[in-house]
Amino acid sequence: MLKPILLVEDNPNDLELTLIALEKSQLANEVIVVRDGAEALDYLNGQGAFVSRPAGNPAVILLDLKLPKVDGLEVLRHIRSTPSLKSSPVVMLTSSKEEQDLLRSYELGVNAYVVKPVDFQEFVRAISDLGIFWAVLNEPPPGSARYVRKS
Repeated sequence: MLKPILLVEDNPNDLELTLIALEKSQLANEVIVVRDGAEALDYLNGQGAFVSRPAGNPAVILLDLKLPKVDGLEVLRHIRSTPSLKSSPVVMLTSSKEEQDLLRSYELGVNAYVVKPVDFQEFVRAISDLGIFWAVLNEPPPGSARYVRKS
């Protein structure tokens, strides 16, 4: 069974664009959407509304930086400090170009930091490239499932 993609995004427009871009990249993985950092932590820890979700970690976590309740850096800190989650790939997908956000994300162990392009076509291309990277080029840790493109 394929591992899902966890998309943590609170902006409805960015959420819609990301889902469209992921659809265009032809990945067969289910996309789980959560809209704030607290909900992301509940999903990752199998708590609250996600207590009965299937076991296992997402194939990749696409994490917005500026989130309500718990910000993206706190979610990232939790992921990297939790033994069962720490090898999960995390891509910070944000509109922030601030150097301190970039540095802090890498200090906390993010795998990639992608600034959301303003132009729709650039955004679709960036998300598609992310999908191709994680699906085709990246070697996951032993025992991890890869993405599979739709036939």
